[in-house]
Amino acid sequence: MSSSSSGPAAEPVTAPPVTAPPAASEPVERNPWALLPSLVVASGAVLMFGMHQDLVGYLLLAAGVAAGLLVGRQLAGDLLLIAIGLGIVGSISVEANLDYLNMLLFGTVLTLSVLVPYLIDRYVYRHHTIRFPRRRGKPWTRLEKAWLVIAVLLAWLILPTYFIRSGAYQNWPPIAAPDEIARLFVGVNVVGIWDELFFICTVFTLLRRHLPDWQAIPVQAIIFVSFLWELGYREWGPFLTIPFTMVQAYVFTKTRSLPYVVTIHLLFDAIVFLVLVHAHHRDWLQIFLY
Repeated sequence: MSSSSSGPAAEPVTAPPVTAPPAASEPVERNPWALLPSLVVASGAVLMFGMHQDLVGYLLLAAGVAAGLLVGRQLAGDLLLIAIGLGIVGSISVEANLDYLNMLLFGTVLTLSVLVPYLIDRYVYRHHTIRFPRRRGKPWTRLEKAWLVIAVLLAWLILPTYFIRSGAYQNWPPIAAPDEIARLFVGVNVVGIWDELFFICTVFTLLRRHLPDWQAIPVQAIIFVSFLWELGYREWGPFLTIPFTMVQAYVFTKTRSLPYVVTIHLLFDAIVFLVLVHAHHRDWLQIFLY
């Protein structure tokens, strides 16, 4: 005698939909003409930050994006992200100013210049080209650790001569009170971190989609150094900042580690901070040769 179940038939279980993580941007076919629109955008940065010709600078940014359309829509889209970031930064003066309200405005603008291109790339383009790689699980090599020491030594040897002999330290406001010194320390470090987030992880990464590294590195250096010029690295500063920005980009291509390039930058900027304090008060921190 057989028996049968009298209960209702079990309904099939449906697995919940799985949302795939955003994929990295697909490689694009490089076009040798991509260099020209990129240089036009870079020249816009030079006019904006280096020569204070904002209107012409913005027009060159727009012209570079338009020229990018003649090469390809993806190039134009990525140049547009760079132009948007530069346009946000160019909306204020980036000359060194330690006033509380100015620092708040400065920090807000710098944050938006990274955040807005990232969000457009991530949620509008759905490319996810702009990333901030941390290289988890891979310790720094002996060579990478050695380079940190070398970077500090070079900064200690070179920066005092540059800032003091050229008078470039006067491009930063004089500091004396403890809160002024603290604000200088915070400002130098915040800008140093932002430099890597914007110029390396955003500008350089976008350019690398369309240009070989030997072209993308100097193009991002033009943009990077233009900003540093207005910030205060003037006189013969570009002879220092151009190699620095190019080395940072090259190191990033080899390490793929944002924390590493940020560490290099912050160690370098620690010497900048100490030199600026000493330059304004020669009886303080008498640890430099110049």
